[in-house]
Amino acid sequence: MISSLIFLLLSFCFGLLKNLNLEDLEKTVAFYEQQLGFKPIHQEGNPIYMAIVKRDSAQIFLLKNGDKHLAEGTSLRINVNHIEELYAEFQAKGEEIIHSNGKLETKPWGMKEFVILDPAGVCLTFCEPANNKSS
Repeated sequence: MISSLIFLLLSFCFGLLKNLNLEDLEKTVAFYEQQLGFKPIHQEGNPIYMAIVKRDSAQIFLLKNGDKHLAEGTSLRINVNHIEELYAEFQAKGEEIIHSNGKLETKPWGMKEFVILDPAGVCLTFCEPANNKSS
């Protein structure tokens, strides 16, 4: 949420420090803030060319880049605790931010997961071991 662009390890919800290269940074920052509950903690430029957003212990560095294909091929797996609570939080946003093919379910490999696509096309898979006692 990880290719060379992002590496995540989250604990409810989040323990991350990584870079994403994006084309429309203002729109992406708004998405992470309004839809995913991250807070902007730093921005540079006018217009913005770099921003840092944070939720709990997770920080994501967002970098403006004119090559939209750089982000579209990125897929992140974000390990969380209390995945049902997080899923309900995102569903309550009123918009369909959960990908239509990525509803919460337990996968054959023993993970509960769901998928969100950010505005740049980055695939964020939130996951938790199905046998996690913290759920």
